[in-house]
Amino acid sequence: MKFSEQWLREWVSPQLETQAMADQITMAGLEVDAVEAVAAEFSKVVVAEVLSKEKHPDADKLNVCTVDDGSGEPVQVVCGAPNVDVGQKVPFAQVGGVLPGDFKIKKAKLRGVESRGMICSASELGLEEETSPGILVLSATAPVGADFREFMHLNDMTIEVDLTPNRGDCLSIKGLSREVGVLNRLAVSGPAIASVSTEIDDSFAISVEAPEQCPRYMGRIIKGVNIKAETPLWMVERLRRSGVRSIDPVVDVTNYVMFELGQPLHAFDRDNLQGGMVIRMATPGERLTLLDGHEVSLRPGTLVIADHSGPLAMAGVMGGENSGVNENTQTIFLESAFFTPLAIAGQARSYGLHTDASHRFERGVDPQLTPIAVERATQLLIEICGGQAGPVVEALSVKHMPEERSILLRSARLEQALSKTLDSDDVTDILQRLGLDVSMQGADWAVTAPTWRFDLAIEEDLIEEVARIHGYNNLPVRRPAARLALRSADEATLTQARLRRQMVARGFQEAITYSFVAPELQATLLPDAVSPVLANPISADLSVMRASLFPGLVRAMEYNLNRQQARVRLFETGLVFNGELDALSQVPMLGALVCGPREAEGWSGAKDRVDFYDLKGDLESVIALGGEADTWRFEPAEHPALHPGQSAQLLHNGEPAGWIGTLHPQVRATLGLKMDAVLFEVRLDMLSQGSVPAFEPLSRFPEVRRDLAFILNESTPVQALLDCAKQQAGEYLQDIKLFDVYSGKGVAEGHKSIALGLTWQHPSRTLNDEEINQLVDSIVTQVRVKLDAELRG
Repeated sequence: MKFSEQWLREWVSPQLETQAMADQITMAGLEVDAVEAVAAEFSKVVVAEVLSKEKHPDADKLNVCTVDDGSGEPVQVVCGAPNVDVGQKVPFAQVGGVLPGDFKIKKAKLRGVESRGMICSASELGLEEETSPGILVLSATAPVGADFREFMHLNDMTIEVDLTPNRGDCLSIKGLSREVGVLNRLAVSGPAIASVSTEIDDSFAISVEAPEQCPRYMGRIIKGVNIKAETPLWMVERLRRSGVRSIDPVVDVTNYVMFELGQPLHAFDRDNLQGGMVIRMATPGERLTLLDGHEVSLRPGTLVIADHSGPLAMAGVMGGENSGVNENTQTIFLESAFFTPLAIAGQARSYGLHTDASHRFERGVDPQLTPIAVERATQLLIEICGGQAGPVVEALSVKHMPEERSILLRSARLEQALSKTLDSDDVTDILQRLGLDVSMQGADWAVTAPTWRFDLAIEEDLIEEVARIHGYNNLPVRRPAARLALRSADEATLTQARLRRQMVARGFQEAITYSFVAPELQATLLPDAVSPVLANPISADLSVMRASLFPGLVRAMEYNLNRQQARVRLFETGLVFNGELDALSQVPMLGALVCGPREAEGWSGAKDRVDFYDLKGDLESVIALGGEADTWRFEPAEHPALHPGQSAQLLHNGEPAGWIGTLHPQVRATLGLKMDAVLFEVRLDMLSQGSVPAFEPLSRFPEVRRDLAFILNESTPVQALLDCAKQQAGEYLQDIKLFDVYSGKGVAEGHKSIALGLTWQHPSRTLNDEEINQLVDSIVTQVRVKLDAELRG
């Protein structure tokens, strides 16, 4: 919610500087995100009147004008704006002035004609981000010679507040000023809103078929509206400072009332309505073209505003294109309604939309604002566009309106929660200033929540209100006292913190991604995955729960590559979700991804890129922390996201535990990635299982080593050779190392040479050659039988 400080101070003006007021609002629980000036710095810009306009003798698109800038003498200026005309009041930058961007105004000659100054557009003054097509035309009552900055009240600040979802009542100047008034014990005075007298009898029938979703609906006809009237500059400016651009006077008024009071409104073109207004649920097959031009297929659970011909608007979200106000509109039907928050919550996001109206309705709009907003909007419309107002027509279902909420606040509970005794009169004063109806029941307070506070329902809500208005800084700081028993630490279990430290030590950075991902991305990486679809997603591209850590890591890699980060090493821990809701499994996983150069850039570093074995080594270092590396296996297998022949399934004690491999080239092409990536994910519960370290006596006797090179089929995994050698090497084998892999000259095509180094050591004596030779012969024989491999000569 963005708002103008000056606008707020028209309602309530505490004796505080801007930053002090912003800090006060933040400490009250309404976090201020930004405080910015409403206009850039400029100087020597005044209000001027265009006295004459003639075509430039040597340029078709330029005009030679004279302006009265209040200095006493007409000033000649060359202007290229297409909308400049005689009699206009305009902002004029005098010679010596400085515009935003340090643009200095000097005397100049344009195509041979002298120009002393500059007639300015809104963008040139920093009032609009986009380049304006023409000059800014001021109201006819603007005083010539007046300082433009003071005339436009540009010595103002825009304050942006990040409201939590429970404080929808503060999404307006009225709501925010109410808060500031409470905090500073000041009265709040808004504009006088009186009922507009009825001048015509025209009305439009209203029928509510969904009173539970729409308990209150009001509307009135306003006839003879001049849609081509100009929105007053003061209103345009207030909307701009609230982050909304001016469209036309009718839309501007509805937006203005929404920001002022907090009640969204909508205006229909009466001539495009048929029969009567019907508020109902959508029926299957109905379609609606919205104001933004998008056509949507309405679902049965969607509340719509319709007439006898079909849907006109998505209730509380956005109006339809065909029934909206246009340049030919002369009669409007002004709508004001109360929709229950549950009826609107999630509807906009489910259609990929987010509007100011839906943002307010799904948080709760004061049901008592409905008639006030109609009168306020009617009053402004007639002032700006003219017209005659008809009677207000209302459909009201009292039994479906929000019930009165009575809450008991106990003094003992309040003291316990705040660790402080507050004066009873002070608490009563705070509650009353918040708009609550208060009565005493002994030492306790019986209160009734106001209609605009949907978040006040239980005693804890009132305690929070008292605490924040009294001031969190005024509460004592007390540390809880508790006798806590020390928990035993299981030495055989690796904590996530230990695993994270190991990944960081290997040069990785931790990533934290969303638990929900884009369905298209997940389908590309995991076409057979089944995971829950969110009923109310943040956005359409975050609408399914992740079935793997791969989608989030790939997206994080893409984000980094797009920002010139060529070397990416990321890891993540988190849950993955598999299955439908009624049979959902949530499994904690550790995942990692690497791409780019193997070493960080440096004069001595190699230029090689990471490959499968780099990441395999990183994963093996993590597995080794548990002390049970022998219980893990890497088995060749295929995964839809991984490159065939460069992927493996991880097994722990024979059970599937994860995957590792290079990203599939087809997947990479589909995602538009220009770099190979290697990634893994492994189950944390299996990775965390380890053994308690134990001391083993060191042998004083010498080691014996034998090196064996085998020729075996190229498709035979090295792990199979290692397993076979270990089985025959006996109990005194201390170590087995793979120290050479060779294929080429001297090795038959389709085969490879694998060299192993085996080390034996006896704990109490020296092993002799005969014992070692028997073990070597057993290994060679078994490898020949099981793997069809031969000892290399």
